[in-house]
Amino acid sequence: MRFSKHFPFFRDVLLFSLSAFGGPQAQFGMMIKFFVEKHPYVSLKDLVNINAFCQLMPGATITQTVSLIGYRKGGVWVAIVSLLIWATPAVILMSALSFVLSGKNIAFLQHLRFIQPMALGFLAFASIKTYSMIDTKQKWFIVFVSAIVTYALFTTPWVFPIVLVCGGLMGLTKKPITTLTVSIAKRLQIFPAILFASLFLLAGYLSETARKHSWEHRTPYNVFENMYRFGSIVFGGADVLIPVMYNQYVVRPSTDRIKRSNKDAISIDRDVFLSASGVVRAIPGPAFSISAFIGGVSMSDRGWGYQILGCFLAATGIFLPTFLLVIFFYPFWENIQQYSRVQHMMAGVNAAVVGIMTASIIYLFKDTVVPFVDKPLLDTILFFSVFCTTFFLLYHTRIAAPLIALGCLLLGFL
Repeated sequence: MRFSKHFPFFRDVLLFSLSAFGGPQAQFGMMIKFFVEKHPYVSLKDLVNINAFCQLMPGATITQTVSLIGYRKGGVWVAIVSLLIWATPAVILMSALSFVLSGKNIAFLQHLRFIQPMALGFLAFASIKTYSMIDTKQKWFIVFVSAIVTYALFTTPWVFPIVLVCGGLMGLTKKPITTLTVSIAKRLQIFPAILFASLFLLAGYLSETARKHSWEHRTPYNVFENMYRFGSIVFGGADVLIPVMYNQYVVRPSTDRIKRSNKDAISIDRDVFLSASGVVRAIPGPAFSISAFIGGVSMSDRGWGYQILGCFLAATGIFLPTFLLVIFFYPFWENIQQYSRVQHMMAGVNAAVVGIMTASIIYLFKDTVVPFVDKPLLDTILFFSVFCTTFFLLYHTRIAAPLIALGCLLLGFL
């Protein structure tokens, strides 16, 4: 196929990758700016639909959303290239961090403090834009209920898929529509499912065999298996992944049982891990790139060659299963949407997404603003100024999102 015709799309994915600060909620707002308004690669309704589907799947939601936009544009190969362009900058940054991070704190994090209000501005922009899809009383009711439930259980890993499923069930209560636009059936991709299952079983077998027989070079097998497993079963994004990793690499190795049965288990210093988890939230791109840092640190005692290998295996392990799962299930997802009941269900799911976004901005605003209240008045004024200015520029001007992100970075350094 001719990749040259997709270069403009790849360029936009790269620009998105280099400016997508603030985590998945804010990044979704940037996606509206990049892929709906700047260049209409998908409609707002399709983007919300894709994002809702990805939230029902384990793994990195925004990474999957970017991949599926590429998949809709040009098939599997365009999806693969889109994934690589999106994830590579963050993976390189976190891999480099594994070579230099040794202290308890990262001094330059203070220069990134205005990324938080900027991210809230993007999230507010995305929320306002998606409200245009809410055009019935039933959808408003779903938005209201979803927002309340999500806010109350925001720290619960399963709240997002549960709210989406309930929103879909509430959508089914509407009477079926009589006219439908029947779409062409999409061909299912069987190979990704076979590859996913094969790698899951093979990685588990090799990792366990290496542990039982104390292979000299067992760490690469353990790193890949750990990350592949996390990418296959973790719902809720990085907010769930990071605590799971903390338990795996900081808490678990210090327990008496592991010290007795698996004394060579991968162990990472608590302060080093927490510093890395702070950095990954402050850089653009997917927070799942913290896997590259974990892989590098876990093999740092074997020389720089093994450390680079650890970064590569960990990043591949975390992103590969999430990609294979969505590529396998998405054609099935598209096929069933031609049915009347499913269309009503999707209307409910999309309304639930709007409710989740509403709860997210309220929760994150509360969680972010409170620390600023106790700081000097100037910091508080700057915080609200950055938030309001970001929202205004996104909603009322055509200023590119990367320029807004660059401006907030410069403000932090000044």
